Amino acid sequence: MSESLGQRLQRFRKRANLTQEEVATKLNITPQAISKWENDVSAPDISLLGEIADMFGVTVDELLGRQPQTIYLPEGPRKPIDSLMLKIKVLSTDGDKVNVNLPLALVKVFTQSGMEIPQINGNDALKNIDFNQILSLCEQGLLGKLVDVQSADGDIVEIWVE
Repeated sequence: MSESLGQRLQRFRKRANLTQEEVATKLNITPQAISKWENDVSAPDISLLGEIADMFGVTVDELLGRQPQTIYLPEGPRKPIDSLMLKIKVLSTDGDKVNVNLPLALVKVFTQSGMEIPQINGNDALKNIDFNQILSLCEQGLLGKLVDVQSADGDIVEIWVE
């Protein structure tokens, strides 16, 4: 059986270590509204979906239960690699949230010169990511979610290229 919107909202809220009251305060609504959402009695107003997704560190598609896609583009319709964006999300069990958005052109410069990427240097959850491999996949036409890992400690790392 598939997960309901209310169940997803509750799972994302708990993963973000937030109470219903904290979510309600951030959205300027009542805790009772959050309870109704999580119990599938009602649903959030569409105008709140982006804010809710940002709060939980997910996309609106994930919030609504759509599975993220990785796509392969044949050589003709590919975008130039320098016009793509690398997006990294880390949600740690310690409550840390890391969102990194870098132009792929900048990542390419860092990797080709052997330099460390400043936003990523020193972050244990990201230390084993092979950015040369990610660049290679993108040059071959892969877009979307390239990495989706949950560690034994419960840390979540997602890497997207759009």
